Amino acid sequence: MSLVAGVVAVQGDVEEHANAIERAARARDRDVTVHEIRESGIVPDCDLLAMPGGESTTISRLVHGDGIAPEIRAHVEAGKPLLATCAGLIVASSDAADDRVDELGLLDVTVERNAFGRQKDSFEAPLSVDGLGDEPYPAVFIRAPAIDEVDDASVLASWDDRPVAVRQGSVVGTSFHPELTPDSRIHELTFFDTDDASVPPQSP
Repeated sequence: MSLVAGVVAVQGDVEEHANAIERAARARDRDVTVHEIRESGIVPDCDLLAMPGGESTTISRLVHGDGIAPEIRAHVEAGKPLLATCAGLIVASSDAADDRVDELGLLDVTVERNAFGRQKDSFEAPLSVDGLGDEPYPAVFIRAPAIDEVDDASVLASWDDRPVAVRQGSVVGTSFHPELTPDSRIHELTFFDTDDASVPPQSP
């Protein structure tokens, strides 16, 4: 059975996430069709969903203004997987520590925007990520937020003693950009390493 994936395309690395989802699906011998989401009405048909980085206040304003926000919440409430990266993590959080961001409240965490510096401070770091085995994950940090407080979410990875990847139910949030590396393991972890029955099984 072919999966339907969506990338919230109001801002950020949309094509890169689409390509990463396709790589992850191939690695797990699954078929997937990826849609770019710029308006309401598409998310309800998606089995998998990614919300890329960009500028968190802009993403927040557009997903709420275009009617996509309640569909994202319904997607998660149905147990379907969501990967929220960088600014997507900020929007998915319960507390962005910024009144300009209307959070979706999908991850019970508090985040700090630009915690690891500005654009010029971008870096790559080898992360040990729970669920990915012993080989470090090559995480790319660009104007990355950090997670200050974690309540019900589980920490998957930390850098410089600060959480940078978390999981809560069907939602994975990362401070870094997994779509900017050929390593598809974060997308695989989010979308395929799940026992949730809402992700259709592979047809025999």
